[in-house]
Amino acid sequence: MNAFKLNLFFIIPLFFLACDGTTNPSKLFEIELEGNQTEFQKNQEVGISVKNLKNKEIDKITYTLDNKKIALNNDKIKLDQLELGAKTLTANISFEGETVEVSKGIKLLAEHAPEIYTYEILNEYPHDMEAYTQGLEFHQDTLYESTGKKGKSSLRQVDYKTGKILKKIDLDNTYFGEGITILNNKIYQLTWQSGIGFIYDLRNFKKIDSFKYNQSKEGWGLCNDGKKIFKSDGTEKIWYLNPETMAEEGHFETVTNTSIFNKANELEYVDGKIYANVYQKESMMIIDAKSGAIEGVINFGGLKEKVTQHQNLDVLNGVAYHPQRKTFFVTGKNWDKMFEVNILKK
Repeated sequence: MNAFKLNLFFIIPLFFLACDGTTNPSKLFEIELEGNQTEFQKNQEVGISVKNLKNKEIDKITYTLDNKKIALNNDKIKLDQLELGAKTLTANISFEGETVEVSKGIKLLAEHAPEIYTYEILNEYPHDMEAYTQGLEFHQDTLYESTGKKGKSSLRQVDYKTGKILKKIDLDNTYFGEGITILNNKIYQLTWQSGIGFIYDLRNFKKIDSFKYNQSKEGWGLCNDGKKIFKSDGTEKIWYLNPETMAEEGHFETVTNTSIFNKANELEYVDGKIYANVYQKESMMIIDAKSGAIEGVINFGGLKEKVTQHQNLDVLNGVAYHPQRKTFFVTGKNWDKMFEVNILKK
């Protein structure tokens, strides 16, 4: 009993010492930002300092943003990082022979507001009204389509001019098909909530491999820039994947000049931009594929009214760019038409 009391005699002061903050960096220092703001626009210069809560003798302070060192100029930092979204700002503080880190979460938003675009219809083509369109992509002059819903999910090769299905394979009834992209003579196809995707030979639709998702929980849209694959997952993140390993090697977040936005669905990459259907909306975003800045919004209002109205008619979804025609093709879930359009600044 006496030994137990003796141990308590030493433990209790140590507990209060920790509570006093001498071993807790957040009790010693705080990052202070100009105007007490936590949301900033790209390239903004922001005053920064460290509040010394216990009057420690500070020797040196360095700052990082998402583990990348940032320079201090006249007590200001310039937020010119490439990728936007939620960031962690960290101060590494050396004092009295010790070093600690304190952090603060900030949001780095786009520099400019999105521009508004509209569309003009160039042509209308037949589209399978039973197709719950989830992915759409051209390879040369042939259209490839992925459809969803359990028991109805498929991968198709389609003659876009007639709507005729040239080739088709059905997914197992347990899978809900999602986005597709084509790269190096392979078709990559996502499923929604199963955490798995499939890889097919472009020529014969033979399944040659599968892959599992890593940090992303769901599969929504896919596109590629010829080197890497971009994947949306129903959150604000767009991941970039290594096409050989399908490992998620990083991500950016989709943002406007005022907020982080989480509605990117089906994707198409064209000349450094990602065109993304906005989930459950008659619109599409134009996203910078390096930073995540939403540079434009295309209003497709009225397009849904131009197709046959029926009980299973659903939202706009599906975007494919025809590189030879330099036009976009768009459709929707259970639409009986597909539209070739030009996108015009309003």
